[in-house]
Amino acid sequence: MDQIDQRILRELQADARLSHQELSERVGLSPSPCARRVRRLETEGYITGYGAIVDETRLGFGFNVFVSVKLEQQVDRRLVEFEREARTCPEIVECWLMTGSFDYLLRIAVADLNEYEHFLTGKLTKIPGVASIESSIPIRRVKHQQQRIR
Repeated sequence: MDQIDQRILRELQADARLSHQELSERVGLSPSPCARRVRRLETEGYITGYGAIVDETRLGFGFNVFVSVKLEQQVDRRLVEFEREARTCPEIVECWLMTGSFDYLLRIAVADLNEYEHFLTGKLTKIPGVASIESSIPIRRVKHQQQRIR
């Protein structure tokens, strides 16, 4: 990856809706070589997809909860089962396998505390192998950004 590739990534990260013409002008290439570079960056896995960043609050999912989950056993079978179940829950918008005293960290996005309670008691506590759950409710987001391209 050279400096032009990095500039392409920075520009697309800032605005993925740029046309090849606009992108090529911003990075100093003609459109065809620029398009070839974008395709290569996609093929090589530097660009994994495109999407819109939506406002969860405006969509009715403004209540976030961070949940630490400890499994009864951290063995392959339990990890696979938990991760399979987590993928089926639309309330779980992020799921991280962790080191430390808990096995997973989840970010739950729901409408309100009542909806979180229904999710917690109706789904999360019923996943086989869950030993303990610790919920933390954030007060406000201090910083949010994508990793910047050097």
